Amino acid sequence: MKIPILLPNIFNHPFTYRSANLNLKIGDYVEVPFGRSKKIGIVWNEFEKSKNKQYLIKNVVRKLKIPSLNSKTISFLKWFSEYNMVPIGMALKLHLLSNEAVEAENNDQLERYYYSKKTSKIRLSKEQLNSVKEITQNDNKFRVHVIQGTTGSGKTIVYFNSLLKRLKEGFQGLILLPEIGLTGEFQKKFKEFFGFEAAIWHSSITKKNKKIIWSGIATGKIKVLIGARSSLFLPFLNLGIIVVDEEHDQSYKQDEGIIYNARDMAISRASFENIPVNLVTAVPSLETFENIKKGKYSLSRLYKRYLDAKLPNHEVIDLNKNNLKNNSWISEVIIKKVEYHLSKNDQVLFFVNRRGFAPYALCKKCLKVHNCPNCTINLVYHKKKNNLICHYCGYKTNLNRKCNDNKNCVYTFSGPGVERIYEEVKKIFKDKEIIIFSSDTMNKKSSSDILEKIINNKISIMVGTQLISKGFHFPNLNCIVVLDTDLTLNGYDLRGAEKNLQLYHQLSGRAGRAGKPATVYFQTYNIKSNIISQITNINPDIFLEKELQIRRRNNLPPYERFISIILSGKNEKKIEIFSNNLKKKLDKNLSAKILGPVVAPIFKINKYFRYRILIRSKKSEKIQKNLSEILNNFKNQKEIKLAVDVDPISFN
Repeated sequence: MKIPILLPNIFNHPFTYRSANLNLKIGDYVEVPFGRSKKIGIVWNEFEKSKNKQYLIKNVVRKLKIPSLNSKTISFLKWFSEYNMVPIGMALKLHLLSNEAVEAENNDQLERYYYSKKTSKIRLSKEQLNSVKEITQNDNKFRVHVIQGTTGSGKTIVYFNSLLKRLKEGFQGLILLPEIGLTGEFQKKFKEFFGFEAAIWHSSITKKNKKIIWSGIATGKIKVLIGARSSLFLPFLNLGIIVVDEEHDQSYKQDEGIIYNARDMAISRASFENIPVNLVTAVPSLETFENIKKGKYSLSRLYKRYLDAKLPNHEVIDLNKNNLKNNSWISEVIIKKVEYHLSKNDQVLFFVNRRGFAPYALCKKCLKVHNCPNCTINLVYHKKKNNLICHYCGYKTNLNRKCNDNKNCVYTFSGPGVERIYEEVKKIFKDKEIIIFSSDTMNKKSSSDILEKIINNKISIMVGTQLISKGFHFPNLNCIVVLDTDLTLNGYDLRGAEKNLQLYHQLSGRAGRAGKPATVYFQTYNIKSNIISQITNINPDIFLEKELQIRRRNNLPPYERFISIILSGKNEKKIEIFSNNLKKKLDKNLSAKILGPVVAPIFKINKYFRYRILIRSKKSEKIQKNLSEILNNFKNQKEIKLAVDVDPISFN
């Protein structure tokens, strides 16, 4: 009997095989011959379209000992493919593990993930109890519920209770986190509450452990998975709830390879599974805020922090009145404020949202900046490693460079990074334990030890990037100094204001969590701007409402759909010609507004020149199908890459 088999490759259709007397049904995992090798595929629910060609139909080699993929997940993968304009075979690739499926086997390591009924009894506040009641109503079907709460208000405990209810009913649960750096601390919090371990899934997990987890999820032995974006595509046997923690976080957007927004795809998967999805945030994304207003999403609010701890005060330090010394980034006023907090045994955070030592290395003689040879962007100087690094392609080089006079360049470093601020802080507070808290330092094996030291107040001062704003609980942190306020408020990003609102609310929420008085100091030249007062307002809805009005007036997301086409190649002229030809084709065949082509803000990345075309259409018009047909019929040149980003967040 002929059967369709979908394989994990760039094709947008299944292949036809013979069942070879195997008892196969839709969703079965099988091994089949493909070319000169053998591939793992899935029995699909539709055949490839006939091209009236005679070809040899091969037999399926064997059926794998894995529970069949359910029809709901198959429907989700098909929808994912169509919405994000990704070949269906590539959607399957996300589901499989390095193009493999792991057969069920007895494994002792799965025992630690078994559901335990030894749940911790944590006393909830009246506000939290009400939220638990709201979140667990009608949770036997699809609905999107937003838990919006002040940082430190106990949102996690609320959704733990909703997850617990689903576990008792025999379901599996998925908790999505935006950063892998959060999973270690979060896993401890999970075990303290539930009494058993959740499986962890992200890019740094070994292949051996991924095989164990993939199999445990497929057989239903693993009940809860905490994971990054890719965990959304795992073969859950009986998924009963999805939680998207920090739903506003832009790390949920996968912007390389297969491009998608994991938060939006989580909502879609929950819809196909007919299960509840909880979005958790202190400040919702504009899309979520708009859906709450429309009544599409239900909402629970938590206004009070744990143990009624007060939110930190905010104070602006005017640099026009408090001049910085030469080669200094910290004012005398700030130094006195920090000394006061340290005298009370408070922890202090200096926040600067730049990795490395300095964003620019400039020669005093020839006035040339060190730029990346592969990208149209400057290299960032990392003093600790004593090299210059491109944060886009990873190119590294040293500072040795000949100047116009054939002698070595003499460098000055412009702008502050965490390493530079760390050096200055170290000079001022010589007797204090100080660490850098960034992705360069906290994604290592030693990071759990550092976190333990911070929690136990063995580290006095942290110099950190935005990584520190993402869900960490530091009970002694009561002083935050924001050093680059002016720098982080600049830029051409459509979502810049929204991102700053979310970042500074999250950042402020790190302080004063144990009940002691806390203050966030903004050091800035730009005191006339009302942005700081807006982004630190205790009610973020005021800012979000104003931002929505701006978006509505200008027909920007979430009121219009954007689809970005990024064209890249090593021949700049060919890219330009190809982009213009594609624009003409789109103008002729697509009923939408086509903008561009324009040179991308970062024109070259990793030796590839880049052009952008932006398509704007009404949200009600689902143009992906027509656009896919146009792009499929448009003759693409091998040396030109074409990537499609539906609902883009970044326009770099």
